[in-house]
Amino acid sequence: MSERLLEVLQKYWGYNSFRPLQEEAMSNVLNGRDTVVVLPTGGGKSICYQAPAVVLDGVAVVVSPLLSLMKDQTDALRQCGVPAGCLNNMQSAREQADVVKQLRGNELKLLYVAPERLASSGFISLLQEIKPSFFAIDEAHCISSWGHEFRPDYLKLAILRDLFPQATITALTATATQRVRADIVKQLKLREPDVLVGSFDRPNLTYRVERRTNEWVQYCEVIDRHKNESGIIYCISKRKVDELTAALRDAGYKALPYHAGMDGADRRRNQDAFIRDEVDIIVATVAFGMGIDKSNVRFVMHAQAPKTIENYQQEAGRAGRDGLASECILLWSKSDFALWRRIFRELEGDARATAEAKLSQLSRYCEESVCRHKALVQYFGQAHDKGNCGACDHCLGETMTKPAPQVRTLGRRVATTDPLTISQKILSCVVRMAGSYPIGYVGRVLVGSKDKRIAEYQHDTLSTYGILRSEDRSVVRDWIGQLVDQEFLIMTANGEITNVTDKGRQVLRGEVTPALVRSEGESDPRLFEQLRVLRRQIADERNVAAFIIFSDAVLNEMAARRPSSTAAFGRISGVGENKAMQYGRRFVECITSWCDAMDMPLDVPSTNNPNRRSKITDAPVNNFVERHAYELFRRGDSIDDVVVALKRARSTVVDYLTAYIQRERIHDPGPWVDADTVARVQEAADRAGAERLKPVYDVLAGSVDYETIKIVLGCLRNAGDREPLVDAARPYA
Repeated sequence: MSERLLEVLQKYWGYNSFRPLQEEAMSNVLNGRDTVVVLPTGGGKSICYQAPAVVLDGVAVVVSPLLSLMKDQTDALRQCGVPAGCLNNMQSAREQADVVKQLRGNELKLLYVAPERLASSGFISLLQEIKPSFFAIDEAHCISSWGHEFRPDYLKLAILRDLFPQATITALTATATQRVRADIVKQLKLREPDVLVGSFDRPNLTYRVERRTNEWVQYCEVIDRHKNESGIIYCISKRKVDELTAALRDAGYKALPYHAGMDGADRRRNQDAFIRDEVDIIVATVAFGMGIDKSNVRFVMHAQAPKTIENYQQEAGRAGRDGLASECILLWSKSDFALWRRIFRELEGDARATAEAKLSQLSRYCEESVCRHKALVQYFGQAHDKGNCGACDHCLGETMTKPAPQVRTLGRRVATTDPLTISQKILSCVVRMAGSYPIGYVGRVLVGSKDKRIAEYQHDTLSTYGILRSEDRSVVRDWIGQLVDQEFLIMTANGEITNVTDKGRQVLRGEVTPALVRSEGESDPRLFEQLRVLRRQIADERNVAAFIIFSDAVLNEMAARRPSSTAAFGRISGVGENKAMQYGRRFVECITSWCDAMDMPLDVPSTNNPNRRSKITDAPVNNFVERHAYELFRRGDSIDDVVVALKRARSTVVDYLTAYIQRERIHDPGPWVDADTVARVQEAADRAGAERLKPVYDVLAGSVDYETIKIVLGCLRNAGDREPLVDAARPYA
């Protein structure tokens, strides 16, 4: 059955593996066992019932409290090729009749409904007629008065067990303490359920908590860090929402309000504009659920404090649902808590005491200088053993020194496991090297490179030689740079590491832990923007939200992998068969056109693939002349020989050569560049990095042309740390 589920995941959603607890949740559905699934926002809850619904006969009924969320979910499923529908009061009589007809014709795999509909005897009769394959209760915390966003209508869901005793029930939520989970089991009358609780940690989110001082400046600082990106700003009152929205619009920001005091049509119109990326910012009340499934929200800011940690986790969790780096900022003042306490006066007895206790917990969270990830995870009863998370104001050192916030954009900048040990290894190596060496050279010593200079300097005899052998050299070089940025290492203006600072010696003694992060899946932001424009065009044509076509995470992988064919495009994680057929040609044309104009290689192996240094065979070479050039390069012909043979300009032949080097993962530039020049370019790359040409050209003061640098850097990237780039024992052309 797991194989069948994986087939469905690949075909409809483009995923080749399960995320944590998904397989267990899906298997429970297929085996008829009740389940409570608690996964963080963005953890893949929805697919836990969507995939089994495709596998099973009949239709699964999904209870969801928010009409807009139903529409987003059904739109997204249809784009994937899964027949889904919804029934709600916003539909016309004809639309509802069409859905009922599809149900009776066994044409749907999933049906979304609001809890209120279960009070209708006519709808219950319809369910008894179609015999649902199972029930999924989304946002299940709404059934518990101990949770947040309690909804009396959810109490009606207990009728499902009485009327459909044989049906399986799966309850899903992102935020539920142990007490709330127990209440969900009781209220839904679940039978010996499997309670699956994932990690509450969201490592892709950077949490910041600041006392509100100069609030307008604070608002603008956050928004300006996320120019042209989607964000949500939460306020306590409707008045504050309207005032802040007006001020933002006057300042030129694209913002719209959203609160319960607005006309329903206006509220829906504003939400649709936000979902479709027509505006960047939505300003909303914390008391009114947004109910959005928008995956590319890059920041969530609380302009005022929310009332509970559960609310904060839920609202802040709307950032970065696609798994990419996003920011959560909480601005607070003592007056916020005073305002909430005035609101709580309307409550009575235990309800008021519970509300005030939860508010006090949030107040402590704001005032304490602690790791934000650890505090949130521990609140929900889980341990956080990662040490320095590298993704909150406390662990980044901002609560003490208040430096400019570190913003992580594109790709995933995730906290490194055991940053203290890694930092100690790097710093120890620098101490033992006892000299001034380029940052790239230090990295090669740490990963155990066979560079002949390492042997000449006898650095291969150091106890720290190869101590980070399991890591990619680019990752280690990045870590060294991070230690320089955090003032644990000294680096000269020309890029040489000279010594460990006093602060660094504290790390060696285990007294201070640096914040180290690693990049995953980074891409060229210019290509990413081109793909974003194309996605928006297609979304407008289809009349759906842009993220329903593809999430930012999928676009990011496209921009990193740069597929040259629809077949390669279909292998991008998150694409799937249906979307590959619908959109593959247009996206591939966009990617290949951009790469041609920018002289960028196509079909780049995944950075998460352990075989990433293997040859790339996906992309066909359709150009006859280029194929002939590859044959000549393969037999070792020089650039001048190929120019004569092909009767092409030297620049064109060099373009063919750089593509050949990238495609075949060539790491020896010897047939085309002399050994002395290779060594000079490599040394310059140690100082400036091998990612771009111009910094290397500048270090060489123009003494080596761009074409030669391009050839050497291509080989340098491919060589990694397997063997010397320059083999002194072999003559060069």
